[in-house]
Amino acid sequence: MNAIVLPKPDLALLQKKYADASSIELVEAMVKTEFPGQIALASSFGAESAVLLHLVAQVDRSTPIIMLDTGKLFGETKRYRDQLVDRLGLTDVRNAVPDATDVAQRDPKGVLWSQNPDACCALRKVAVLERALQPFTAWFTGRKAFQASTRAALPKVEFEGGKFKVNPLVGMSREDIENYFETYDLPHHPLVADGYLSIGCMPCTDRVAAGEDPRSGRWRGQNKVECGIHMPAGATK
Repeated sequence: MNAIVLPKPDLALLQKKYADASSIELVEAMVKTEFPGQIALASSFGAESAVLLHLVAQVDRSTPIIMLDTGKLFGETKRYRDQLVDRLGLTDVRNAVPDATDVAQRDPKGVLWSQNPDACCALRKVAVLERALQPFTAWFTGRKAFQASTRAALPKVEFEGGKFKVNPLVGMSREDIENYFETYDLPHHPLVADGYLSIGCMPCTDRVAAGEDPRSGRWRGQNKVECGIHMPAGATK
């Protein structure tokens, strides 16, 4: 028996159709109407991750959640993941890790991050997510326009790397995020109180000073703003 192949949505149509959708409306439409059984959420379980995880849990707790376990994460991040999974009742959280053979060949001493951070991200994040997303047509990201100038022009729906990328939180302000945490009594990542406002791998994450954008603590002092999973607006890949 041949599998049923659903027609691929048109990007321009999706952007127009959901231009005015709220975050929860967009999540529900993507999960139940546009990409049923074909969409996942990639989550860092970082500073603001609880908001999107909560939205998805309200729609369908069995939505696949992909966490990139780079081997360089803060211990606090893994404990926070476990706390949120239990709190939100998420039932399909997938721990995606780098290929052991690739790591042995390309980063045998585990210090590639200090020598070539782009190569390290490609090894431990980009390639890992590409493998994890192979079964899916679309995925949710937690990016917000206020996080950095490179994210200011993000649309709600994109198409990149052969996948639809959906950004339900793009229009939320920092105050909206804070209010959402308070309204739903969501726990914060334990490192937020210590000044870490965008949390990735331990060696490449720094505290954020007052007045800096939330992602300024990532790859501090280097000409790098994204790990390679997301390209800056207007860039090509």
